[in-house]
Amino acid sequence: YRVFFGETNPQLIAFEALQQTYTKNDTILFVLAPNDGDVFSVNNLSAVEWLTDQAWQIPYSIRVDSVSNFQHTSAEGDDILVEDLIIDADTMSLGQLAARKQIATTEPLLLDRLISPTGHVTGVNVTLQLPGKDPLKEVPEAVDRARDIKRQLQDTFPTIDVYITGMAPLNYAFEEAAKADLKTLIPAMYLVILLLLGFLTRDFSSTFATLVLLTFSIFGAMGLAGWIGIKLTGPSATAPVIILTLGVADSVHFLSTMLQEIRAKGRNRVDAIKESLRLNFQPIVLTSVTTAIGFLTLNMGEVPPLADMGNIVCFGVLLALIYSVTLLPAMMHLLPVRGGHSEIVGYRAIKKLGEVVVRRRRQLLPTMGILIIALVCMIPRNELNDVFVHYFDDSFEVRRATDFLTENLSGTYYIHYSLGSGRSQGISDPKYLELVDQFANWYRAQPRVLHVNSITDTFKKLNQNMHGDDPSWYRLPDASELAAQYLLLYEMSLPYGLDLNNQINIDKSATKLTVTLETLSSNEMLALEARAQGWLLENGLDEMQVAGSSSAIMFSHIGYRNIRAMLVAAVIAL
Repeated sequence: YRVFFGETNPQLIAFEALQQTYTKNDTILFVLAPNDGDVFSVNNLSAVEWLTDQAWQIPYSIRVDSVSNFQHTSAEGDDILVEDLIIDADTMSLGQLAARKQIATTEPLLLDRLISPTGHVTGVNVTLQLPGKDPLKEVPEAVDRARDIKRQLQDTFPTIDVYITGMAPLNYAFEEAAKADLKTLIPAMYLVILLLLGFLTRDFSSTFATLVLLTFSIFGAMGLAGWIGIKLTGPSATAPVIILTLGVADSVHFLSTMLQEIRAKGRNRVDAIKESLRLNFQPIVLTSVTTAIGFLTLNMGEVPPLADMGNIVCFGVLLALIYSVTLLPAMMHLLPVRGGHSEIVGYRAIKKLGEVVVRRRRQLLPTMGILIIALVCMIPRNELNDVFVHYFDDSFEVRRATDFLTENLSGTYYIHYSLGSGRSQGISDPKYLELVDQFANWYRAQPRVLHVNSITDTFKKLNQNMHGDDPSWYRLPDASELAAQYLLLYEMSLPYGLDLNNQINIDKSATKLTVTLETLSSNEMLALEARAQGWLLENGLDEMQVAGSSSAIMFSHIGYRNIRAMLVAAVIAL
């Protein structure tokens, strides 16, 4: 998805700064739905343990989170015991399984994140550290390995349905969609053009020459794009279809006049070609050049793949122009042309339409003017309201998986906040923790919010553990030194790959709060984040005055930024 944002995009800059401070947020999420509706059985938890171990084999994985390796804390005398929530599920008794289920379904860090309230669905989340050197290779490599693991899991545990979603599969879906379009849309367009031209011109040579011209235009445009370093993405991969649509117009202009000169006026082929070029050269050049300029203005937008698409289409349109006045006449001079006295299909109807327009010009002009004004008045009714996940239809596995995830477990829409304390080691300050906790609770009270991951829940749990697991002590520590000691003790007990680097920065001056949401439209996302900004402005520290950041936030902003830029581009193009 990063290809959709330019290097100067402020939301992208903020998101990358967040990822440099904490761990990256490129994830693969396995969603497990046992057929018996209970994750906490020996068989199903064994599957979770197996998947948790296997997920480390996914390329670029740096962290794996699941209910099995969740670091559960409990009191053990004067110490804190930190251990995996599930250890060797196949040896656990029914009583132990029931106890672990009770813990998991009441644990704030797990509930509605990795376990559903009823325990019927669970997730295994894999965090990736992609090098970023070759995204077109790295993401498919990770996702393909995840799909292999999914197949192995389903073969070993056939009573469990497995879904794969997350940011990495969503990224990969863009590439898969582009490849699918290239395999289906272009052949379909060729077929449609072949049938229509054959029907309208009733001439094999004209149809063949047009298809050759279009093929050369597409190959030339894609070749030029490759030479200048344009990479194919979802939007830019549609360029060949657009070139087919626009390029055929140049050919039809020339061919219709030439065939009409031969069939209706009885001219020989050379004279017909000359006359067609004389009549159509200026219109073909004018329409092609203005079309190319129009697509070039996409470079003024905020979405690089759209600019790439505009450039490729521009190349194709200009090549189609050149071929229409050079290659096409030459081919029609050499190829056999069907003569006779038959007119091009629809010629009379079009001629009569032109006569009616000229004859009724005084009535049509004000009528069309009123219609245009009425349509212009409808422009404000257009609404920019993207839903990122809905870029893909139900034919994509990731769309089905994401819908299932949202309905049964959690979501794939996030907002992250890096909440500063103003000083090194400041996250242990009780006043700071209280503000973070208030912000987390404010978010939990908002509609469409599924989960809020806050370090304050960890502090509360540790405080409870240090007081003999007394539920009345499930609250934030009263002293900064005490909170710092709890945190240090906890961090020293965590195993490799499950540290707090995804929540706390290096000098412990800030923490990351993550909000998980239902699938929201861009307007709903921006409205929610604006309310959060209002809360922070009114209640938070100066260091907490930060905008929320995530891929969902970036996509929510890009529509508005792009439409503003494109309106300016449209004026310039006109």
